[in-house]
Amino acid sequence: MSVLLIEPFYGGSHKQLMDLLQEELQDCVLCTLPAKKWHWKARTSALYFMQTVPTSSNYRILFASSVLNLAELAALRPDLGKLKKVLYFHENQLAYPVQKCQERDFQYGYNQILSCLVADVVVFNSAFNMESFLKSIGKFMKLIPDHRPKDLEKIIRPKCQVLYFPVRFPDVSRFMPEHKLAHLEKVIGVKRNGDSYQSEGLPGQQESRAVMKTSDAHPESGLCEPQPGLCTTQHEGLPSPPAAPVQAEAPESTNPYQGEDKQRLTFNLSNILSGLDYQQRPLHIAWPHRWEHDKDPETFFKVLMKLKEQDLPFYVSVLGETFSEIPDIFSEARKVLGSSVLHWGYLPSKDDYFRALCTADVVISTAKHEFFGVAMIEAVHCGCYPLCPKALVYPEILPAEYLYSTPEQLFKRLQNFCKRPDIGETAGFSWAALGSKFRSLLAAEPREDL
Repeated sequence: MSVLLIEPFYGGSHKQLMDLLQEELQDCVLCTLPAKKWHWKARTSALYFMQTVPTSSNYRILFASSVLNLAELAALRPDLGKLKKVLYFHENQLAYPVQKCQERDFQYGYNQILSCLVADVVVFNSAFNMESFLKSIGKFMKLIPDHRPKDLEKIIRPKCQVLYFPVRFPDVSRFMPEHKLAHLEKVIGVKRNGDSYQSEGLPGQQESRAVMKTSDAHPESGLCEPQPGLCTTQHEGLPSPPAAPVQAEAPESTNPYQGEDKQRLTFNLSNILSGLDYQQRPLHIAWPHRWEHDKDPETFFKVLMKLKEQDLPFYVSVLGETFSEIPDIFSEARKVLGSSVLHWGYLPSKDDYFRALCTADVVISTAKHEFFGVAMIEAVHCGCYPLCPKALVYPEILPAEYLYSTPEQLFKRLQNFCKRPDIGETAGFSWAALGSKFRSLLAAEPREDL
């Protein structure tokens, strides 16, 4: 059997998934395009792959992200159209936020609907992603002036499944401050083994518990069943977090951003924070998201500026990738936050990135769009306390105590953050938990007409 993997936008979580599948599954062929100019990839990548995907009689399954217009590729390459076609939605264009309503391009959502119609299996990375897409089809098709197609949701829904994005969690214990490691050892049975840590009763890797939600799965199909009342796997008997740290002024002389080389970002958070007892230093807030409007950096920075106005001491690390257009709020916030900034900018080194998350106390999302949230789950894995909107995918994966409804609530949570962060449960989103489900999905019997 041979699996053909196609990714027109080979970057971020799209790249992460394809690399993982290629590494873990045998006999895969991966065809990609760079993660640039997304709109053009969505419009034209099928024509490119028509010419570049090698012909092979060994292909049995085609697995592609929904950036690809699968209907076009299946028509242009009849040999590929005969394969079992699996379409994976990292995001959907029917619920994707736009800056102005009139800017929404009908073609992107229309392409995804066509792709679903020709796919054999349609997989979403969350129930929120799936339901927001399916329930928007009817309204979306009303944009057509006349002669509208009918019952498309009924045709597509039976093909749909939820299979969470599989995150490969590294061992981050070497980056964790002593108080986080002590918490792991006390709460979830992680034991010190020389300079490293291992957890008992958890196969294959260190796992943290007590925050994230997980869903039941069908072992027969290997696919998750989306349901409105996803069970919460909270660890019983968790001790109350320690009392609030004594707030200290953030020293201006310890700002690593000052004088940094922008071509090679200096990353020395551990050195800066190592001289301060964790109960004495200010709260460390992390924001690990793309610097784009759909992540709503305006709300995040306005909350931090309000904290700054009230002389509440804190540190902030603003991580995440930047693209050609950066919202103006970033330059404004950088000036206002001043010495509160510990780090500002993308960290290409994964070790540096996880080290930053391990030194943070709280991780914030202000997203207007999130269909899964890899960055937040990685941060929870690193021991950060998550605060997320009570919307989008977050109620599906996080219990209510980690959600806020308004920016004012977010501000009050940070203002009154009087408990040390707890450690979160991420095991259900690991490759160890989901790998067999992806293998099941991509190892189905070939169609009889091949």
